[in-house]
This record gives sequence, C-alpha cells and structure tokens, in this order.
Amino acid sequence: MKNAFPGIPKEGIGFLRDLAKNNNREWFAPRKEIHEEKVRQPVLALVEAVHREMARFAPDYVGDPAKCVYRIYRDTRFSKDKTPYKTHAGALMWRNGTSKNEGAAFYFGISPKSVEVAAGIYAPDPATLLLLRNHIAISHAAFRATFEKPRVKKLMGELHGESLSRAPKGFDPEHPAADLLRRKRLVLYTELDPKLATTPAVVKEIVTRFEALTPFVEYLNGPVLRHLAKRRRDEAFFD
Repeated sequence: MKNAFPGIPKEGIGFLRDLAKNNNREWFAPRKEIHEEKVRQPVLALVEAVHREMARFAPDYVGDPAKCVYRIYRDTRFSKDKTPYKTHAGALMWRNGTSKNEGAAFYFGISPKSVEVAAGIYAPDPATLLLLRNHIAISHAAFRATFEKPRVKKLMGELHGESLSRAPKGFDPEHPAADLLRRKRLVLYTELDPKLATTPAVVKEIVTRFEALTPFVEYLNGPVLRHLAKRRRDEAFFD
C-alpha cells in the first residue's frame, strides 16, 4: 500500500500522555500550538492517507478531512467528568448524503494507550433504530454475513454494544434474529498496539479493517438512505 504518511509524531503521543496528567486550561493554553502541529495536523494527514485508499472500496465515505477530525474539546454539559479536553485524537468517516451522526460510519482513534478502529452505528435515535431493526428482521442472514466472516472476526472480533434484556416492543421474542434485534447499538471495535500510531504501518492497519468492514457499514446505511430519499421526495412533492 503506497502512502506518504510517516506516522503520528512521537511528540504528539507524548503531548496526549501529558495532557492526561494535566487536563486543565492552564496547562493546555500555552501548549495549544504544540497540539495543532504535533497532533491535529498529523491526524488530518492520516485521514487524507486513509481517504486515498478508501477511494478504491468506499468512495462514498471520502469527505473533507477537516470535518472528519473531532475537536479536542469535550462537551461537559451533561457529564460528571468536567475535564475540558479529550486525551485522544479521533476521526469519523460517514457516508456522503447523510449528516455526521445520521447513519453508520467508520472511525479511528489515536492515544498513548491504543489505536482504535471501529465501524457501525453507535447511538442511533429511536426512529433510526426502528428502521434498522425492521431491516434486520427481514434480512438477518445477509446482515450476519457482513460480520461473521472469519476474516472480519479475526480483524475485529464480535459485535459490541448494549442489548435489551428482552425483545423490543413489536418484535417476536422467538425471532431467529432476536439477539440482534435486542441491540441498542451495532458496532465492531478493536484496539491495536499503540506503537503503530507513530509508524507508516498505521495506515495499512486502519485501511485493511475499513475495507473488511465496508459491507457491514453499507448494510446498516441501506434503510437510512432509503428513508432519507423518501423524505426528500416527500418534501419536494409538498414544496
């Protein structure tokens, strides 16, 4: 795999490690430029390198790198943890034609503890979750095929995410996909050696998993895209 990305600078990983010990505005403010140069800009470059490869197998998920990279500032409004900064750097690649949190997406995260790779839908709203459950109920074999392949299991492991204790309202508890219908989120997630982050190999490790996960993400986005298309048609009709 050809790419010119050299890895995240070790200074960037060191910055995140130090930030975890000094997660306050007094420490961060005079070091903001270090974060920009050694963390944010390298992560932008990593997104660009990943996008170049995704153009082969998931072109609909290639977008503006600046929009893909999460801000370092935490939303503390509803959290007991009031520390102001994230101690990792992350990026999300979602499907063109949807909003950032509307459907399934690809994710990677970089921290001193691990390189995270994930895909799926993490916090669907009730309407989206119902769309997904209805879709899975009638095509669960096709869905299982996207994540039960030996290669996907080897790269990503099992499905992650909370499940209800019983079948959701309106679904048969004896349905052959009851285990899937009970899920509140549908995510595949793995953690890789943090040492990868500072090497060119991090691109290959992320891309290899994203490519294997593309059918999984596309399956989940199927009903979302159909719903959005119908909504747009309805809006155009009544315009």
